[in-house]
Amino acid sequence: MKLIDTEETIILVTGTDIRAEERDRPLAYRLKEEVDRRGAGQTFRRAVVVGDAWYLENRIFHLNPTIAIGGPGVNGVAQLFSDQLPTIWSQDERSFIQADFDGDVKRATLWGMDRAATAVAVDAFVIHQFLDELLAKIWRWRTGVLV
Repeated sequence: MKLIDTEETIILVTGTDIRAEERDRPLAYRLKEEVDRRGAGQTFRRAVVVGDAWYLENRIFHLNPTIAIGGPGVNGVAQLFSDQLPTIWSQDERSFIQADFDGDVKRATLWGMDRAATAVAVDAFVIHQFLDELLAKIWRWRTGVLV
């Protein structure tokens, strides 16, 4: 049984060290709740939270829309994305959103200089409608597919 759709299921990635588990994973679950709520119970229109080591080892999931949460110092995926993605929002040189939603694979990283600054970036992702933009690009009616 298929549990994840590479086009519609969003992968939320946090670091796997203790700092990331304590600080960033709760933020990822908060964002997951928002994505899942907007998916309105449709099977693949949801988010899953995974650790960076798992994500990096399972390349098939690199096809999914992906959001890394936490800074490049604690999240290997954020470190990878921070070199590849443009900054689309920042606040006080402490909170950052980097993203590319126009390529084949939609990616973002939400991070800050500390836990509070990362929380600001996660909130800004929703408040400033970057999540809406991402969902509009990946959750569309697919011809011949009942959703």
